[in-house]
Amino acid sequence: MTVNPTIAKVTERIEKRSEKMRATYLDRMRRAAEEGPRRAHLTCGNQAHAYAAMGDDKSALADAKAPNIGIVTAYNDMLSAHQPFETYPAQIREAARLKGATAQVAGGVPAMCDGVTQGQVGMELSLFSRDVIALAAGVSLSHNVYDSALYLGVCDKIVPGLVIAAATFGYIPGIFLPAGPMTSGLPNDQKAKVRQQFATGEVGRDKLMEAEMASYHGPGTCTFYGTANSNQMLMEFMGLHLPGASFVNPNTPLRDALTKAGTERALEITALGNDYRPVSDILDAKAFVNGLVGLMATGGSTNLVLHLPAMARAAGIALELEDFDDISNVTPLMAKVYPNGLADVNHFHAAGGLSYMIGDLLSEGLLHNDVKTVAGDGLSLYTKEPKLKDGELVYEDGDGKSQNDKILRSASDPFQPTGGLKQLYGNLGHGMMKISAVAPERHVIEAKARIFHDQEDVKTAFKNGEFTDDTVVVVRFQGPQANGMPELHSLTPTLAVLQDRGLKVALVTDGRMSGASGKVPSAIHISPEAAAGGPLARVRDGDIIRVDAVKGEITCLAEDFDSRAPVSANLSDNGHGVGRELFEVFRRNVGLASNGAGVVV
Repeated sequence: MTVNPTIAKVTERIEKRSEKMRATYLDRMRRAAEEGPRRAHLTCGNQAHAYAAMGDDKSALADAKAPNIGIVTAYNDMLSAHQPFETYPAQIREAARLKGATAQVAGGVPAMCDGVTQGQVGMELSLFSRDVIALAAGVSLSHNVYDSALYLGVCDKIVPGLVIAAATFGYIPGIFLPAGPMTSGLPNDQKAKVRQQFATGEVGRDKLMEAEMASYHGPGTCTFYGTANSNQMLMEFMGLHLPGASFVNPNTPLRDALTKAGTERALEITALGNDYRPVSDILDAKAFVNGLVGLMATGGSTNLVLHLPAMARAAGIALELEDFDDISNVTPLMAKVYPNGLADVNHFHAAGGLSYMIGDLLSEGLLHNDVKTVAGDGLSLYTKEPKLKDGELVYEDGDGKSQNDKILRSASDPFQPTGGLKQLYGNLGHGMMKISAVAPERHVIEAKARIFHDQEDVKTAFKNGEFTDDTVVVVRFQGPQANGMPELHSLTPTLAVLQDRGLKVALVTDGRMSGASGKVPSAIHISPEAAAGGPLARVRDGDIIRVDAVKGEITCLAEDFDSRAPVSANLSDNGHGVGRELFEVFRRNVGLASNGAGVVV
């Protein structure tokens, strides 16, 4: 199948834009690879330190003839999606030994849960944790004793941070091993209803707690299609997972078999063998375009609009927001998974999941098949489904059909003809909106602005009954320079109540919203941010704001808007408490949200 002309054009544009940067990157990776196995360059003393605690594996490590896998793990048992990783190092070591090889935990990286910090001060560290994870993974790999790496991470900032590190050490082959989603609990729409009932005082905290615990109830990723599960999709579309690995539940025989298979494959693709597949070769422009197509076709998380440019830059690829927009315009929305629909990721997987979607998009010419992946050459490998037969992992062709067209449809009969994300431009700057879950009649909102500098003030105004007319709620000074760009997902129940009362309401902010947000039209990531003197700092209470997701525009209609001086805000309280003191250097040096809000890339 010939590649769609727009997909081909965008890919060519990215390659041309990235030509010098990519060439420099690949030259560095080539020179690093030519140095040979990393351990060969260490002194005997260096190696003795590295192997001292490895027991029966010492001789194999010292011999250096068999591969040594570095495990970079984001395990903690506070984060449900990462709790299953506790047992992975032992499984990986055993699988490696059976092949005469070795594996070591290279190091751990921090993994915070946005669900725990949502609406709390700790959320102001969330986005910056991506850069900390990249740095920590870099420290882990800096010991220079690994022939390949296994990256254990799932959630919001963890996968992007690990990808940045994997690309930086791109001469080392690497595979991402997921943990899978928790089994289905209380349906997400029922949980959302209880949240709204609590916001209006219809139910007490006991009922709210009961609903939340019934929804988030076990090990694994949260089952809605937010950032964590969007990350898993991305790793499969970009060829860094084994095929079909993303949405297999934790602590199941198939999950364990995929972990073993990932270990064995990591051994096969080192420079010591005949199928050397460094990360630097996998993460090219076509892989990132495939990832963008997957994001749009699934209605994925808005957070990846921040993360993908940062990940790409680490691999010498320059992504611009125009690339997102052009790809969204030709990519059909094929999935309806909460918050875009009632189904969760387990239902999506059962309906055919990523293997069906990748196969259908390939047949429509919307994906590049001629790519390198950790599994082999060609994205078509990812149309196969992993199964256990007599205790052995095998891959079989899918039947090429959706098992539930209320959840998953073909590209020729989609839920909507274009993707789930929309770029917004205008005199308020540049932003974006997730439109896949927003009703079409709410794609255009024009109303008076109400200005807030703190999300808690929005909730207070709601409780005081101050929202009685159509309103564009502007929450500014929430960008990366101001306070680390926290998610404002805790505003969703409040604004949804206003919407359900018949008001036209929209959110405009230089902050973020969760990947689970979507019912309320939200123009987010507005850049330049208010703290940098961006146009959002010139908006006043009562200004008419037009948020138009049809035309892709975000505009203040005040006649004197361009001549106004921007307001400033006292941000001193953002610099201390719950560790915020440690991140002052990040706030001072962070890039624009439109470029990924990066610090280390």
